[in-house]
Amino acid sequence: MVEVDFTKLMRNQTKIRNIAIAAHIDHGKTTFSDNLLAGAGMLSEETAGKQRALDFHEDEATRGITIDSASVSMLHQVKGNAYLINLIDTPGHVDFGGDVTRAMRAVDGCVILTCAVEGVMPQTETVVRQALKELVKPVLFINKVDRLIKEVKLTPEAMQAKFIKIIDHVNKLIENIAPEGYKEKWKVGVGEGTVAFGSAFHNWGLSFSYMKEKGITFKDVIDAYENDNYKELAKKAPIHEVVLNMSVEHHPNPLDAQKYRIPKIWHGDIDSELGKSLMNCDPKGPPVFNPIKIVVDKNAGEVAAGRLFSGSLKQGDEVYLYLAKRKVRIQQVSVYKGAQRIIVPEVIAGNIVGIVGLKDVVAGETVSSTEMEPFEAITHLFEPVVTKSIEATKAADLPKLIEILKQVGKEDPSIRVEINEQTGESLISGMGELHLEIIENRIKSEKGLPVKTSAPIIVYRETVGKASEVAEGRSPNKHNSFFIQIEPLEEDIYNAIKAGDVSEGRVKKKSQAVVDSLSVLGWSGDQIKDVRDIYKGNMFLDETRGEVHIGEVIEMVLDAFEMVMDQGPLAREPCTKMKVSLIDIKLHEDAIHRGPAQVYPAVREAIKGAMNKSNPGLLEPVQIHLIEMPDNFLGTATKLIGGKRGQMINVTQEGTNAAMEAKLPVAEMIGWSNDLRSATEGRGTSSLKNQLFEKLPTSLQTEIIRKIRDRKGLSENQ
Repeated sequence: MVEVDFTKLMRNQTKIRNIAIAAHIDHGKTTFSDNLLAGAGMLSEETAGKQRALDFHEDEATRGITIDSASVSMLHQVKGNAYLINLIDTPGHVDFGGDVTRAMRAVDGCVILTCAVEGVMPQTETVVRQALKELVKPVLFINKVDRLIKEVKLTPEAMQAKFIKIIDHVNKLIENIAPEGYKEKWKVGVGEGTVAFGSAFHNWGLSFSYMKEKGITFKDVIDAYENDNYKELAKKAPIHEVVLNMSVEHHPNPLDAQKYRIPKIWHGDIDSELGKSLMNCDPKGPPVFNPIKIVVDKNAGEVAAGRLFSGSLKQGDEVYLYLAKRKVRIQQVSVYKGAQRIIVPEVIAGNIVGIVGLKDVVAGETVSSTEMEPFEAITHLFEPVVTKSIEATKAADLPKLIEILKQVGKEDPSIRVEINEQTGESLISGMGELHLEIIENRIKSEKGLPVKTSAPIIVYRETVGKASEVAEGRSPNKHNSFFIQIEPLEEDIYNAIKAGDVSEGRVKKKSQAVVDSLSVLGWSGDQIKDVRDIYKGNMFLDETRGEVHIGEVIEMVLDAFEMVMDQGPLAREPCTKMKVSLIDIKLHEDAIHRGPAQVYPAVREAIKGAMNKSNPGLLEPVQIHLIEMPDNFLGTATKLIGGKRGQMINVTQEGTNAAMEAKLPVAEMIGWSNDLRSATEGRGTSSLKNQLFEKLPTSLQTEIIRKIRDRKGLSENQ
């Protein structure tokens, strides 16, 4: 019966809500999710909060944290109408924030969960940014109200003041981050019905409308706890009913959401047949699927979970993979009930679904019935900055390790994998030490392969400090020349790229999205039309005029540009914050003399030559952390930060508690959590607020470059 209802509701797009739950770590998100599932009849109320129904991996249960996002579809009744809620539970730990970013592509609404005592924390700010970047509408649930009553012992008036402070903080974030047109419209408010509060631990929730309907007051809540009668509160105002009612009322259905989300995440022609189908979430249009996660099922193999934005899909349909550039045939289509996948005959646009048969697909891929303009790449706010080398314990297992690492890269796109099949040494890069530790343990325990890893390695960035002279690169046959000039990329342009306001990728001449975004930043039409590629925080411009054969070689030129940006000349580290301009070219008339073997080395030579003339140097990854502790540990914490080349930005005190914002080089943060615990007798916590790259101190440049080159086995001329 449930399957029939699911199938029926999947086809009624006005009754679908695609939502995510996002929060700072330890704010009660897993218990919250369990209670929503219990309310939908998918697990018992007694085990809710203990079962961790959406934590499927053993290490999630062991560590008590959510590591992987998980999808579940459930039915919810509001005033006699049935709705299909496609819910994605996301990780709270910053090391696994890439999963949150990808989840936001698939949903239209987000429940921002925050602790009533701790308020808005750094990861709360991050998830709000992640949601708004994808034009996902937020609502707010203030959790752990029971702690305000039992531990902090606040009066009803003080509780309300605390709520107002949290709401104001969230609204300030929305005002600062949301695009124009949404800054005011999407602010949350109690009276508007977009704020609820309660206790996931005790399974109750309240909103303004629910309090009016049920005649419940703040005093009733406090009395329930004073009389140890909060179970009655859960019966009067069950958390699942309050939260899902709020989502049904205030989160958009896919028909409404796609009208404003599609122009943000897809830069093709909105007026084309395909564009209209995407905008209208048309089940009869061409199928377009955007996977956000690849999961390996023991029975079915690889399952691509994601959002179907247009058309319909069923078993046997042939689809095209944009990145793999080939066609594959679908073997299964399904929806999710937690760990269980329910195979269905067909899925239509507007749903979050699982697809089997998309061999070699990766998260963020564009899957369609034919070649098309792809979706905007899903880019996380933070980059992987910690790296380890990884080797198979037994040399004979090298082929198996290579296959497993390829699979790991699919399952978790936040992990960057570099494979050296000749030496047997490969590199894995992640968001932090915990992230890499989890991956290593899963390779050993779940994949069954013994491996050994190195100590953490920090990945730097190469850049330039000034505009270069024009450098020439000549092809090996001496018949072709490329003239390149390099200068630092303007800070506002770089920031816009990192924020996603300027999309990365090769630029087509008629890319209106690039024109619009760069125009806002003050670029003229003549400048904009020269932009040909935006790659990893760098920009390539073609300033040549009148060269007949440029169209035949430009893609090779861009290939070579990206090669150098991946491995710069100083230490073969990635490059960033550079504007690379092709000033002039001289090409042989005969195409046979200007093929890849001639173009690639010439362009690489020119770019590296220009970099060497532009005061090249290294940027190091730096993190801004919020460090909280009892105020009597301020001195020891300050000393710890100073010993790690850190800088204090700000210190605030409230009662006996202190909060410090500090900037720390990632290279000095290996073992940071243990160091902080030791310095504060286990009472200090640290949360990542931001990540950036800053110039490595001049005194360290030569030594760090030497160490990197030695580690990579680079000779003087390499």
